[in-house]
Parts: sequence; structure tokens; C-alpha cells
Amino acid sequence: MRKSLRAAAVIVMSMMGAAPALAAYPDHPITIVVPVAAGGTVDMLARIVAKGLEGKLGQPVIVENKAGASGAIGTRYVAKSKPDGYTLLAVANTFVSVPEFLPGAGYDALKDFAPVTQTCSIPMVLVTPPGRPEHTVREFIEFARKRAGSATVGSSGLGSTGYIAAELFGAQAKVKFLHVYYKGNSQALLDVMSGRLDGMFDQVSTSGPNVKTHRLQALAVTTKTRSSMLPDVPTLDEAGLPGFEDETFNAIMAPAGTPEPIVAKLHDAIAAVLNQPQVRERLAQQGIEAKASASPQAFRSYLQAYLQKYQRIAAGIHGK
Repeated sequence: MRKSLRAAAVIVMSMMGAAPALAAYPDHPITIVVPVAAGGTVDMLARIVAKGLEGKLGQPVIVENKAGASGAIGTRYVAKSKPDGYTLLAVANTFVSVPEFLPGAGYDALKDFAPVTQTCSIPMVLVTPPGRPEHTVREFIEFARKRAGSATVGSSGLGSTGYIAAELFGAQAKVKFLHVYYKGNSQALLDVMSGRLDGMFDQVSTSGPNVKTHRLQALAVTTKTRSSMLPDVPTLDEAGLPGFEDETFNAIMAPAGTPEPIVAKLHDAIAAVLNQPQVRERLAQQGIEAKASASPQAFRSYLQAYLQKYQRIAAGIHGK
């Protein structure tokens, strides 16, 4: 009986000690790790979030780039960090897809992390060389079918956002593509512009300016609604592939085991940053929609659905 009472007292005291600690969060600087090089969309969003969080949470928020191994180096670093809310991870879709296509990635997107919130949505756009006679999605599909698996699409590699979009498109349109992999999308875009590639799926934020200057031809965007950057370009759903939807996203994750009150506090603060008119306008000018998840739990469900989609594609590739 005495042992039980002592154990109960210890639990109560530990809970009383934890409450002030959670209430005081944060009481020192927070680091957001970006697992890719500086300059891209993930890095840009992380810096916007970091600056906004400083005003919301009252502590410095540092962005640290830890690039390498398709983002796995920085990702594994955060997975092994103390789950106290002071080390976070900025990610994109590839965070979920890489472990499915590259088993040696060294992390599990859902088991090793606590989802905080999505930060944005970016449409992909199907682009082809300028001057090509295929001006619609249906014409491009017929072209690809006639090529019998030799029509080329570029991407930054197996499991990348461009690769996934092309596979989803091919599955619904019943066409096969010859994938050409590049170290980055910039060289692939140059090859589309020159006609060395038949097409590719790229983010509106990077291809949009080239479409506007007629260096690329845009056939359709992958989201259910049209892009504010390319309002005259139809969606794939409108262009003949009913129900097609494939958005790319950025997000913030914390290490698994981070206390729920801290995750909730981070979610609410980030959502407040993303809802600021000046932030939404700045991103909209680049074809990016600022978007926070309704809650950390809702974002986990969203990631689980995304993971199932990647698993189906990976199973087809690996013959499972």
C-alpha cells in the first residue's frame, strides 16, 4: 500500500513539474533543419516560417541547412534529436516517398516523426517543348501512345515529385513513359525547352515564368483548381483525366515523442504565420498557396493517405 502511494505521489509530482515546463515553451532558440541546399522552395518556406515564429513565440528561430543523400542526412539528424520542440524539420513530398523507393533512407516518415502542419500547396504543371503540335492533354496522350513507351519525361529521380506525377498520369491515361533522371529539375527543364525531352511535370513556381515567356508550353496543372500563376491553363481533371489530383506540399515535422501540447502550440503559431495577408500574397505571386493543416492529427491522416499512394506506385515498380 505504501509503495503504491509513493508511486502515485511520484507520478503526480512529475506531472506538476512537466506542466510549467510545457507552459514555458519555448524558453530558448528553436532550430528548423532544412535537409536540402539553400535557395529552393523548402528553404524559402522554412525561412518565412522561422521569421514569423520569432514574433509569435518570442524566441530566435534558426534555419540550418543539412543537405545530402536526397534529404536523408538532415532528416535522420532530426529523427534522432531530442523530442522537446527545439529541433524541427522542414520537408516536401519527397520526405514521404524516398523511403518507399530507397529502402536505405534510414527513417520512417510517420513512425520517426510527429507531424506538425502542412505549410503550402504547389501545383505541378505538365510542360512540353514550345512549338510542339500537341497543344492539349488528349493530343499529348495520343502522341505518347504512338511512341509505345519511348516518349520521354524528365525528373530529378526515382520517387521525386515529377516522377510520381508522371506515373500517376501514365496510369490513368494508360500510357508508358521512358523516364530520364537528372540531378535536378533545372537541367531537365532546359532539355524540355530544347526539345530533347518530350515533357515533364514540374512545380508551377519554377516552370511558370518560362511558360509566360513562351520557353515552355503548359498543357495542364495537377491540382483540382487552376493555378493563380497560370489561370488560363486547365487542370488535368478539366482536360480529360477525371478526378486527377496531385499537389506537392511543404511541411514542418518534429521528432517522434514530442509532447502533444508543444506540437499543438507550434501548429497554431505556424498557422497564424501562414494566414498573414502579406505572407499569402508573397507566396501567391510565385504560384504557391499558403496552407496550414486543420490540426496535427488532420495532417497525420493526410500523410497516411499520401503514403498509401506512394506505396502503390513503389509496389508496381518492385513487382510486389
